[in-house]
Amino acid sequence: MKFDGKIVLVAGGASGIGFAAVEGFAALGAEVYLGDLNEEAGKQAAASVPGGKAHFVKLDVTDKSSIHHCRDRILTEKGRLDVLANVAGWGHIQPFVENSDEFIEKVVKLNLMGPIEMARAFFPSMIEQKSGKIVIVASDAGRVGSLGESVYSGAKGGAISFTKSLAREGARHNIQVNCVCPGPTDTPLLRSEPEKFLEAFLKAIPMKRFGKPSEVADAVIFMASNRADYITGQVLSVNGGLVIPG
Repeated sequence: MKFDGKIVLVAGGASGIGFAAVEGFAALGAEVYLGDLNEEAGKQAAASVPGGKAHFVKLDVTDKSSIHHCRDRILTEKGRLDVLANVAGWGHIQPFVENSDEFIEKVVKLNLMGPIEMARAFFPSMIEQKSGKIVIVASDAGRVGSLGESVYSGAKGGAISFTKSLAREGARHNIQVNCVCPGPTDTPLLRSEPEKFLEAFLKAIPMKRFGKPSEVADAVIFMASNRADYITGQVLSVNGGLVIPG
């Protein structure tokens, strides 16, 4: 796979799966915009990518003005965006009855409305250029549900359905839209959960280990590559066998 000359935006690119995707795209020749809310971490992450292939852009996927500023900068500087990878997301294991209004709003804004608003920002320019790849990182929680993650599962399930519907709209314009669903992946977000939950996850995973961020990023990169030109509206799980959908 090669991305020479391609312009890529990774939303949520400062750490975890997002940064692994940034590194992978850049290594394959892409010029990558690393979008993240954490300015300090984002700048450091972008600077660590060899060859000056990554550029930090401050991006809050829950804020339309931030999204539009990001879009305007990329389209002004490069004139196009070839790949939009929506990796930004957040969740926390908590009983549904304990979810506050603020918690629910944050989960839905980040995991469902974020990908929707990002697509709204860049879909028109992709239609105009008659090409584009959109990859949304959801979760297997959105495919089968997850104990203690009811709202998160609902938001991710919505992102999966949005992927499928947008793929139908994009197909006639040579725009492919696909979804990658990670299982438990060894990221700072996962490690912030209590140890008892991590142990339960490991027991349930047939491969008996957490996924590596790079392993999920590889799926994102494949879906964004020319190897996947005839693939759209699909959902690919990367989970060590934890969930095997029918």
